[in-house]
Amino acid sequence: MELQQLRYVLAVAETRNFTRAAERCHIVQSAMSHQIKTLEHELGVSLFARTSRRVELTAAGTAFLPSAQESLDAAERAAADAAAAAGRICGTVTVGVIPTVTALNVPAVLGRFRRAHPEVRVRLLGGGSDEFITAIRSGSMDVAVLGLPTGEPPQGVASRELLREDLVAVVGTTHRLAGRDSIALADLDGESFVDFPVDSPGRAQSDVAFRAAGLGRDVAFESVDTAFMLEIVRQGLAVALLSRDAVPVDADVVVLEMSDGPSRVQYLAWSDFNPGPAATALLEMMCETAAR
Repeated sequence: MELQQLRYVLAVAETRNFTRAAERCHIVQSAMSHQIKTLEHELGVSLFARTSRRVELTAAGTAFLPSAQESLDAAERAAADAAAAAGRICGTVTVGVIPTVTALNVPAVLGRFRRAHPEVRVRLLGGGSDEFITAIRSGSMDVAVLGLPTGEPPQGVASRELLREDLVAVVGTTHRLAGRDSIALADLDGESFVDFPVDSPGRAQSDVAFRAAGLGRDVAFESVDTAFMLEIVRQGLAVALLSRDAVPVDADVVVLEMSDGPSRVQYLAWSDFNPGPAATALLEMMCETAAR
């Protein structure tokens, strides 16, 4: 069994397509198929069920993936540690970023990091704060930017507060409240909303604020994409509660301050259990940038 074979298996598992997996690994498809068949023969099991149009993991393949990933991660960590001992930083660092991050200019930080450490590969993932916290705890993610309700700091990970902010109401240009400068939660009673999925941290701060005010709320649309949310607002279908900095100046919507609206805290989170050289270097750069 070779590490390259494990990489091929993981690529096919992620893409569910041999052609795309081969392109990702910079190898011809026939060679990748041959390597995976060789591995399957060695293991005595089929890792994939495949036809000319469909590829799926078998039960054996599903069981194989976690240890295969751990083996690759361990090999990469060994190489990174050896390089660090020689004064170089390499390897892979996995970063999670919520869709409404405003506390850090993440692309700018990654640009500086890349120039300083060109041998490091950065795996940037989008998603929600809960899944990022779980990933950091499990060791599958190195650093993440989170957004959580005020008074609910991340648990089980190291963290640093980056920014506290009040959310704003975003309405369409023809909305009945569009001419106001500031509103209260009660002014939104009876409105339809577009928000993040139920039980997600991105949604929680708004749900908490409405419950505290004794108000109900109809979330008619759910999305993890703020651009989609703003389009729903622009069409006059719903109201959104977002960070002011998440609303582009040319969004063709109206932003309203709220006297008693939701608030949230953005955090930088990481695992302080034996972080690798690349993760440590990126974390230091993020903290340095946040302190400016």
